[in-house]
Amino acid sequence: MKKGMAVCLALVLLLSMPFAQKEAAVSYTDENLSVEQRVSDLVAKLTLPQKIKLLQYRSTAIDSNGVKVPAYNWWNECLHGVARAGKATVFPQAIGLAATWDTALIFKVADAISDEARAKYNYFSSKGQRGIYQGLNFWTPNINIFRDPRWGRGMETYGEDPFLTGKIAASFVRGLQGNNPNYFKTIATIKHFVVHSGPESSRHRFNANVSDYDFYNTYTPAFKRVIEEAGVYSLMCAYNRFRDKPCCGSDFLLTDLLRKQWGFKGFIVTDCGAVDDFYKKETHQVVATPEEASALAIKAGVDLECGDIFNAIDKAIEKKLITEAELDVALKRLFTARFKLGLFDEKSKLPFNQIPFSVVESAANQQLALEAAKKSIVLLKNEKNALPLGKGLKTLAIIGPNADDEETILANYHGFSSHTVTPLKGITKKLPNTKILYAKGCAHADGLPTYEIIPSTFLFADAGQKSQGLKATYYSNLQFKGEPVLSKIDTLIHFNWIEKLPAAKLNPFGFSVVWEGFITAPTSGNYTLDVFGSNDVELYLNNKKLLELHNTHEPNHSYANIELKKNELQQIKVKYVNRGSNPLITLNWQRPDWNLLDEAMEVAKKADAVVLCMGLSPRIEGEEMKIKLDGFDGGDRVKLALPQVQQNLIKNIAALGKPVVLVLLNGSAVAINWEKDNLPAILESFYGGQAAGTAIADVLFGDYNPSGKLPVTFYRSESDLPAFDDYNMQGRTYRYFTGKPLFPFGFGLSYTKFEFSKIAVQKKQVGNKSVYAVEANIKNIGNFDGEEVAQLYIKSKESKTTSPNCSLKSFQRVALKKGETKKLVFNLSETDFYEQLANDQWNKSNQQFEIFIDGGQPGLGSLKKDIRL
Repeated sequence: MKKGMAVCLALVLLLSMPFAQKEAAVSYTDENLSVEQRVSDLVAKLTLPQKIKLLQYRSTAIDSNGVKVPAYNWWNECLHGVARAGKATVFPQAIGLAATWDTALIFKVADAISDEARAKYNYFSSKGQRGIYQGLNFWTPNINIFRDPRWGRGMETYGEDPFLTGKIAASFVRGLQGNNPNYFKTIATIKHFVVHSGPESSRHRFNANVSDYDFYNTYTPAFKRVIEEAGVYSLMCAYNRFRDKPCCGSDFLLTDLLRKQWGFKGFIVTDCGAVDDFYKKETHQVVATPEEASALAIKAGVDLECGDIFNAIDKAIEKKLITEAELDVALKRLFTARFKLGLFDEKSKLPFNQIPFSVVESAANQQLALEAAKKSIVLLKNEKNALPLGKGLKTLAIIGPNADDEETILANYHGFSSHTVTPLKGITKKLPNTKILYAKGCAHADGLPTYEIIPSTFLFADAGQKSQGLKATYYSNLQFKGEPVLSKIDTLIHFNWIEKLPAAKLNPFGFSVVWEGFITAPTSGNYTLDVFGSNDVELYLNNKKLLELHNTHEPNHSYANIELKKNELQQIKVKYVNRGSNPLITLNWQRPDWNLLDEAMEVAKKADAVVLCMGLSPRIEGEEMKIKLDGFDGGDRVKLALPQVQQNLIKNIAALGKPVVLVLLNGSAVAINWEKDNLPAILESFYGGQAAGTAIADVLFGDYNPSGKLPVTFYRSESDLPAFDDYNMQGRTYRYFTGKPLFPFGFGLSYTKFEFSKIAVQKKQVGNKSVYAVEANIKNIGNFDGEEVAQLYIKSKESKTTSPNCSLKSFQRVALKKGETKKLVFNLSETDFYEQLANDQWNKSNQQFEIFIDGGQPGLGSLKKDIRL
């Protein structure tokens, strides 16, 4: 070798050494490296079988080849409080949060939820628990547009308007994810992308075809806003197809639109079982095999599956349907999320690991839940100032299926509070000197059982009927085996052990109980026996299994009809298994000798006034439910009116001539035409969460001035609407409905009055864009302090067939003392006036607009200003 060449070679080796050493030093455990470097190092060390397991929501633990990754379950929920994981503060259901029209409050609620989420995660992980509902990725919020009140899941949304939905969702996501520059507090997930809002019965095979106009002006704006304004880091694709492709297999939706056009940086998760629908019978069936389904999802842009079809990815790779490099792209997004949650860093350095468990349902969070519940209540009617009621009533009747039903106020996707207040409890506490009379009055719907807890007087631990109750045996395992940790007589089966288990030695993450004894009946006839519980429940009568529940995500009912004879003993056994979430169980029945209407009439006759607590229930509206009743099908609604059995009760009570107030508890709009015409006062409280009863009592008796506004239109009948499965927006929502609504979107009364005046618009140039500052005054001219939601709408003055009637473009919640005046300032951008035709393509042909400001939609008394762009 020549001397010059040797020198050059030595120099090359010398120069390359630091880089080689630096490369060798890269390790995913090194907190001094960037997240990108750490993620790349970790993914490079994984084997194909490990990668496949890590692409599923139940990500298994890895401890091999220098890689140590703990198990992680990606499925968690916090729609209105941390859900399905025991104790938590339960805020109003999402539709109720939307009725507050208060983005600052929404942020505080989400911030409190994420505090509780971190505290729970810290506790669970310290005990080695990494199962379902114990992680930090939350599949919340649901920002689909509530385009039709028949959709059973509409209660999970923020209503029918894209602007309101986007603003509330952005605040909620910011509260969940936090503002730390290096770490996420939790990770939020916006869902279900996109054009998804029922029917529930056909969601696994339905094909949504909509115009570009509706797609860009109704179905996608909220998603785009939350990505751009809140930096949401996760998105869930929907079950249905969009333009012939399953949403979770659409490269247009998940890659072209989300990532390339909108710049979404996070990860995409499928709805649960959505990939199954790619090939299984009676679903979309766009491919023939699991491996084709897996490849289609990954290639379209999916990163994580809620399901187990991705187990076929190895076959997909063998058949060259997909490459391992494509898996790596998805894995890097998933591990980026886990690193940004701090799951691989020293715990002492993380800003959220010091949040104590005592924050869960703390006094501050309980107060926040009450504030949210109060602000969510909408006063729909108050004829001749029937409200507020006086506190000097001698006797008050509280009647209705929702008067004392904890299940109703908690709605769905919920946790469990140790301080749940129904309307009956809230009003009773409010009026210590008033005689309170209560009657259920009727079932929620015709054909739906209505229950009471089976009293101890009809349960016996022995055939000789010497001991009332049932013999209970508690085991600290799931198999009813070994030495029991506790044996005793339980007089009732009605337990909610979210704060304290019945025995200190009982394993909080897995235990079983069996109750045995005898049951007798007070009268002969057909009874409905019911168990309400979580996880696994089985009920046996005379050694034959009568009913069961298995693997319930949330506590649910299972019921069966049985003939019982008066005083005849029947052997009964109830077996219960809890795997660590929502430890509760109740044994109920419906007796044949009840006459709920007669009981309610007797109670009402004795009262000075009546509060009727009516509406719907999460037992009859919700997600893909096995229920078919008059007016209800599969979780969706067929009729908008209150169930006939409730209408009959209301009319019978009203006929007595007593002062009557109607309080509605429901998740979707109801057609209360007769009630509006014939009752003096109506409150809409939605599903108000743990403090619903206190909030309702505060409003009814004047301790809080109602200020909520409807986030949806209340129609007069389902006949006013197009077919439920028609996704065309014409004829739907306040923007395109041409009929007369029962109560309009944005509507809500107050005990005081507000006046708007002095509207002015100033146009400013910021760079090459025009912005508009809209100013107005608002004054409280009534006799109560209160809050008003000032709403700004725009309307094109140039007639176009697709243009909306009007569109919400800004809103502010304002608190005013009586007699006080404040100035409002709304800032609008030029794009607020344009309709979107495609991504970054806008219809700018309309140049003349009207701007309206009022406490609701534009009306005769609204402030109005004409402008030309």
